[in-house]
Amino acid sequence: MLKSSQLGKPGLRLSSFFDDIYHLNEEGVPVFKLFINGEWVESKTGETFPVDTPIDDSVVAYAQKGGDLDVDAAVNASRDARPKIRSIAAIDRIEIFHDAAKIIEERLEDFVNVLMLEAGKPRADAVGEITAVIERMKMTMEDVSKVGGEYRPGDWSADTMGKVAIVLREPVGTVGAIGPFNYPLYIPAAKIIPALLSGNTVVVKPASDTPLSQLLLAKALEEAGVPKGALNVVTGPGRVGARIAAHEDVGMVSFTGSTEVGREIARIAANKRLHLELGGKAYAIVLDDADISLAANRCVAGSLRNAGQRCDAVSAILVVQSVADEFVEKVLAEVDKIKYGDPRVEGVNMGPLINRAAAERVNALVKDAVAKGAKLLRGGSYRGCYHEPTVLDRVPLDARILWEETFGPVVTIVRVVDENEAIAIASRSRYGLDSCVFTNNFYRMWRVAKSLQVGAVTINDFPRHGVGYFPFGGVKDSGLGREGIGYSIEEMMVLKTIVFNLEPAQLGKVRRPKEKHH
Repeated sequence: MLKSSQLGKPGLRLSSFFDDIYHLNEEGVPVFKLFINGEWVESKTGETFPVDTPIDDSVVAYAQKGGDLDVDAAVNASRDARPKIRSIAAIDRIEIFHDAAKIIEERLEDFVNVLMLEAGKPRADAVGEITAVIERMKMTMEDVSKVGGEYRPGDWSADTMGKVAIVLREPVGTVGAIGPFNYPLYIPAAKIIPALLSGNTVVVKPASDTPLSQLLLAKALEEAGVPKGALNVVTGPGRVGARIAAHEDVGMVSFTGSTEVGREIARIAANKRLHLELGGKAYAIVLDDADISLAANRCVAGSLRNAGQRCDAVSAILVVQSVADEFVEKVLAEVDKIKYGDPRVEGVNMGPLINRAAAERVNALVKDAVAKGAKLLRGGSYRGCYHEPTVLDRVPLDARILWEETFGPVVTIVRVVDENEAIAIASRSRYGLDSCVFTNNFYRMWRVAKSLQVGAVTINDFPRHGVGYFPFGGVKDSGLGREGIGYSIEEMMVLKTIVFNLEPAQLGKVRRPKEKHH
């Protein structure tokens, strides 16, 4: 584990652009505010909560502990702002996002510092996440193709003869956007962008572990010209998200997080549109005709990127026995290249998990697998929030790590007889978000891809949702709906049919007279 005593205690400092979103307390620690109705305000609860950095568990900031009154104020502001956002020409909404992208680019270091501190991301990972937000904003024109309507002539049916209809797509109203800790800037942004672009207003609830980056994003969007009240951010505990989901003036809830929380949101969000991207268990299937070097490289990257804290992470590898020894040897060589530790240290490419509880949970899964017969080939230990990159081979089918979402830096290898056994194992999972298969035979990759019960299958690479140019989403316990450029915006709009009766003006078509046959 790499660390540096020269770096000192982590501390958060921002440029003057962000002065109005926080103040410094007596100890010089930033205390951030809520963003409600275009104003930066303190919570009506009068309480705050500490934001710890997983780098060393120290407090780097405080955030407002929002409550029911704050949520109500935010939703009310969003409701009242609906005419404002809808009155802005669509091309001007696109320009707002282009302007916001420029603002973020100009203040890149502020965003990098926040992501490194609140989420423990190495610099390259932080820059990558910010770049994805910028790219998503610049690609808003790609969403336009899904916002059109259609003309329906009624004379194709005797029931609607003499009528025509125009089918429009309109915003649902207010979208509740509830984000996770693993990509705290990008994932909520990927909800906010299509919501505002389609004329909705938004109330955002960031993850409590990582609430700060969303406040910086809100400031950038405010500066870019998002109307007052159209975007609101309420930080706080889980009950803030529950209040948003249950509120009668919220028309849709878009949530990314655990399956358990997603089920609760589905229960309380009665009569609302739902998008739920929940837990994942991406099985990688490595067949005997695969490029083994490529498969090992991609599987390790898919397992360890962002310390494994990804819903689309490769969290179990099913490799055919005849190539398993070669595959494992190459996996170990790839894992040995990983430099993990303090993300501020140059060269580190894997930082800590989000908190101590996460590290403890991942290690419990590793210990369970070893106790049941798995071979521990690398790692296996943790300290604080840091868990070693770990490799488990010959993992038995009764190990918890084979079925539970890992969300940690573990390469889990199961040896199988053939692709049929691999498909059978993957099909037993309660999750269905992503999978991948490594083979150079088109017919085998097609058979496996068609057999897997998941939202997306990647061939000869690890799954990655990226900026959402390809649609993604789950089946089974991995959620409802699809996200992506041109897909999220469609989920955030509803159809309205306007029917015109043309008969009074004799403009409608009439049926031909039927001749009598003798």
